[in-house]
Amino acid sequence: MLKGLNPLLSPELLSTLRAMGHGDEIALVDGNYPGQEHGRRLIRLDGHHLIPVLDAILSLLPIDDFVPSAIFRATVKQDRDALDPVHQDIIACCARYEPDRAVTPLLGPEFYPRVRAAHTVVQTSEPRLYGNVILRKGVIYS
Repeated sequence: MLKGLNPLLSPELLSTLRAMGHGDEIALVDGNYPGQEHGRRLIRLDGHHLIPVLDAILSLLPIDDFVPSAIFRATVKQDRDALDPVHQDIIACCARYEPDRAVTPLLGPEFYPRVRAAHTVVQTSEPRLYGNVILRKGVIYS
């Protein structure tokens, strides 16, 4: 345990967040997602739901502001505009840290390859379907 750090940020996750470079992406996925199959690097956070993990990561991770979109979410099947409660929760959580950044919906054919290319996949135990989000790391300006 460390002062001021969310305890959901495990040593492995903290090391990964620190090792990521500008433009690297990290995918946070639900309990049904094939994380083992899709992740080049997989960190399991069994027993934890998506939103607390997303909140913990966003408390440290700068989001890329060099690109038009840097936060992405899965969609409900092929409906880009459908907002399940998990998507509303993702958007609200991201808005607390990045109020000027939109959460961009990606259909499965766009989302899955992006997860496969991500620096790391964090597998949560989120039970809600389509509870998946991708964050693109930015820089910290001095």
